[in-house]
Amino acid sequence: AYTVCATWVAKDGEEDAVARALAHIFEGARGAEGILAYQFHRDPADPRRFFFYEQYENAAAYDRHLKAPYVLEHAFGDAILRLESRERVFWETWDPNVAG
Repeated sequence: AYTVCATWVAKDGEEDAVARALAHIFEGARGAEGILAYQFHRDPADPRRFFFYEQYENAAAYDRHLKAPYVLEHAFGDAILRLESRERVFWETWDPNVAG
């Protein structure tokens, strides 16, 4: 599996707008082909901070997700513009019993 962990920090006063955009993205991603897990988290001590755990069948499924209309509209066209910072880390499932 191909996993993406991301942390977004909204600009002051933009956290509710980011949360609304994320709700649209989450709804669009539900049941989308190639998405194995898709979970958003919000820091209870700092509502401007969001953490995402996303798991896809492979990197191609993630690339398709990035081009989905709900991502283009609500992430790139809205939420990301309201962020102070954005960090993504990419992982692939690793089996310690298999060399490599």
